[in-house]
Amino acid sequence: MGFELPPYPYDLLEPYRLIAAQHHGEVIDLSVGTPCDPPPSSVISALAKSDSERGYPSSIGSQDFRESCQLWVKRRFNVDLDIEKNIGACIGTKEFVVSTPGYLRLRTPDKDTVLYPEVSYPSYAMGAHLSGCRAVPVPVDDTGQLLLSALNPSDIERALMLWVNSPSNPTGALTDLDAIADWGRAKQIPVFNDECYAEFTWAQAPQTILNKGLSGVVAVHSLSKRSNLAGIRAGFFAGDQDLIHWLKEIRKHSGKMIPGPVQAAASVAYSDDDHVEEQQLRYKERLEFLQSCLQSLGIQSDFPQGAFYLWVASGSNDPWDLVKYLASEVGVLVTPGTFFGSSGHVRVAAVQTLEKLAVIRDRIDN
Repeated sequence: MGFELPPYPYDLLEPYRLIAAQHHGEVIDLSVGTPCDPPPSSVISALAKSDSERGYPSSIGSQDFRESCQLWVKRRFNVDLDIEKNIGACIGTKEFVVSTPGYLRLRTPDKDTVLYPEVSYPSYAMGAHLSGCRAVPVPVDDTGQLLLSALNPSDIERALMLWVNSPSNPTGALTDLDAIADWGRAKQIPVFNDECYAEFTWAQAPQTILNKGLSGVVAVHSLSKRSNLAGIRAGFFAGDQDLIHWLKEIRKHSGKMIPGPVQAAASVAYSDDDHVEEQQLRYKERLEFLQSCLQSLGIQSDFPQGAFYLWVASGSNDPWDLVKYLASEVGVLVTPGTFFGSSGHVRVAAVQTLEKLAVIRDRIDN
């Protein structure tokens, strides 16, 4: 029997969008983690003025782009990378997440299992399925830590890779990356950490899987969240020399290329940290405001350790009940935890301006 393609998760929210739309004024959409704030004007200028439209762009990333990534990693994490050996470009990170299992299986055909956090972004599992691999979830505890000791030994033996996501989407949890890197090296399983929320870390300084060395690990970074540039699709992967070399070379053959103007703009974005500090303040303020709104509705939520989501216990075995309640009560659209592997939570994304979020308070008070 062939692969049965599931419905795209967010299409399932449309009936609840209609419920939310019954309120006077617009739906307050807090479901998809789509940035709403402006990117730096210097980045937009670089898109228009790069003069790189005619030639084919470098698949591995231009010299300027990889140098900007190298310098950013040094500034942010104090990790030294070689731009030739340790860094490659990707077209945003979702395509990298979904395509990498297939590329790794060509390299190691006797391995067929992708390990990923049981509660996580659905593309880790989908990437495994689309690559013809087994997707095996790693249990997580109440704090979001991976329970690697709970894995079946046969799944460990067959493991092609382990995905980690710290800070986590959807929970905001921070993972002990050093311990996970050590586990991967001991088991000879490559560990890939999706670090797209690394600069929105509230409980401690930003961390990377690369902090204790590059062997056996890869960090994956994106400008979508950091710089409000989800629409230009630019990111990079960095780490273990052998893994990076294989992925860069096979991605050349598969035609994976960030457009030249996008690479020029991405170089500017990674060279500027000031706009990120402004964005950190915006997300922190919005998270606190949303916590207050939920509390007024009798719904408790913890402030996340990282990322810009509230991971809210639904109080029910069916999180769709809370999705429906928030849509009907205050015209807010949120995401059920079932999209991420949890039947007991909803995710609330702080992705609207405070001016729009103030409508929620007005609806509660009236």
